[in-house]
Amino acid sequence: MTDLAWINTALTSSRAQVLGALLRYFRNLDTAEDAFQEACLRALKSWPLNGPPRDPAAWLIFVARNFAVDELRRRKKQEPLPPEDLVADSDDDTQAALAERLDASHYRDDILRLLFICCHPDLPVTQQIALALRIVSGLTVKEIARAFLVTESAMEQRITRAKSRIAAAEVAFDAPGAVERAARLAAVAAMIYLLFNEGYSASGGTVHVRVQLCEEAIRLARMLLRLFPAETEIMGLTALLLLQHARAAARLDAENNIVLLEDQDRRLWNRELIAEGSALVEKALRHQHPGPYQVQAAIAAVHAQAAAPADTDWAEIDRLYEILEALQPSPVVTLNRAVAIAKLRGPAQALSMIEPLAARLGGYFHFFGLKGALLMQLGRLEEARAAFDRAIALADTAAEAAHIRLHLDRLVQDSAPRDGMRAS
Repeated sequence: MTDLAWINTALTSSRAQVLGALLRYFRNLDTAEDAFQEACLRALKSWPLNGPPRDPAAWLIFVARNFAVDELRRRKKQEPLPPEDLVADSDDDTQAALAERLDASHYRDDILRLLFICCHPDLPVTQQIALALRIVSGLTVKEIARAFLVTESAMEQRITRAKSRIAAAEVAFDAPGAVERAARLAAVAAMIYLLFNEGYSASGGTVHVRVQLCEEAIRLARMLLRLFPAETEIMGLTALLLLQHARAAARLDAENNIVLLEDQDRRLWNRELIAEGSALVEKALRHQHPGPYQVQAAIAAVHAQAAAPADTDWAEIDRLYEILEALQPSPVVTLNRAVAIAKLRGPAQALSMIEPLAARLGGYFHFFGLKGALLMQLGRLEEARAAFDRAIALADTAAEAAHIRLHLDRLVQDSAPRDGMRAS
């Protein structure tokens, strides 16, 4: 329980809780981030020696707050707090009790509050979401840039500008009222959706699915739904995450290779999550105010409710994607619709649909993966090979690269001579 992997998980999962509490105390983003980083460094020194605290978030809040107060006092040339060793070695129960007493509004609920603070209307929407992903969820700049399909340097500048604007505008770190929450709702929902997507197809390290991020996004979506129970798009968002996560156990095989939807063992799908998600999307659509999250959830429900791949209603999926294209025009939406078109009308028509997207999706792994698959179905093997090579170069995880290499292996087999053995 004291290995570095566990400690890293504990620090990552506590990040938003701790920052939310520290922002309420000090009302300064840089102060909160510096204090959190210092607390993490002390945890890396203390926990391997003394064992993990009963409540890691409480420990971090206590230590970070003391550090920040100490720093503020030093700047004012006042008396410092007790020595670091008295803080690091203090009793675990005392730390938890102090954290609870200091945080009367229960720090475990601060994550959603912190989301609304990051999604402040003084910031452009793209900066709101990027800042929330960085501060609340601790995603790297590379991970956030991948979600927005921009370069790392562009995203770094975007986050820096957001922080500077908050500091210059003296943005309040109080929890927003009901009217303000409603105004910021779309940005908060978008951040939760991007957080889930990062967990669903992790861009960092060797893993392809980060369950913790997916589950955190679902928890936040459910919290949003409790705050806004009549918002159909929040119903749709929650339903979408539940329906996607229901397939998590079947998405990778025993060797951590990606298993495509049509090849997944549907017995591994979580039927409770499917039932919950399907009920939510049906409830949302009954209001007859469809939005992008509702339509995406409806598409996921069609997939989830098919007992076998052959039972999938591709015509309904195509119809839903057509609605989604009208609501939220996007090259990625068109790319996804092309999968349904390939099933309904063949790979040639699907390929003609995605070829105009090349300029906008030239750095997108899934574009070249689908293009290669369509070209392979059409027997254009050399072109398929080039597309797959490009997909491998753009892969963010080992699982993505390995999945494309399977296609390349099939290409080699298909193009190899058969020593005179030909079908009649």
